Amino acid sequence: HEDKTAIAAENEEPEPVNYKPPAQKTVKEIHELDKDDESLRKYKEALLGPGISEADPNVPNVQVIRMSLVCESAPEPLILDLCGDLEAFKKQAFVLKEGVEYRIKISFKVRCNIFSHLLTVDKSDYMVGSYGPRDSEYDFLTTVEEAPKGLLARGNYVIKSKFTDDDKHDHLSWEWNLNIKKDWKD
Repeated sequence: HEDKTAIAAENEEPEPVNYKPPAQKTVKEIHELDKDDESLRKYKEALLGPGISEADPNVPNVQVIRMSLVCESAPEPLILDLCGDLEAFKKQAFVLKEGVEYRIKISFKVRCNIFSHLLTVDKSDYMVGSYGPRDSEYDFLTTVEEAPKGLLARGNYVIKSKFTDDDKHDHLSWEWNLNIKKDWKD
């Protein structure tokens, strides 16, 4: 039998991930690669769509649209419109009943290039993955979280979130309040 404490200690500190993001390419550049290979061309068209448009410099490549707290027992949807006034979120709060399970859902659009994204919520990082351009929005759901519970856990938490890409480009940063209560409405 191996020592359980030694195993636990090993699992606590993961090896740093030696990930190097690939060089960014526009959709047009990707379409131009291997354009004489018919099967590859059809595959890329299915993946990226047929349209090849140059990026409009006035339109952000990635638009983060909304953040939702997905919780089956919530009496009403908990949604933040991230296209609006981000400062207003500091004056309001999501109310979450202590101990409930919830997930964070981020809805976003990708306009021109393929990007790999990272979502940071407070001190937690979530690898969102790579997404190509399309007209409809994408939804990303985090793993299940459990709201803290107990008298000491109740109260207001200010949470800092940001949506970044492999190049550490910050597409959106916002602060929001999470109010942990004994019940949904107390």
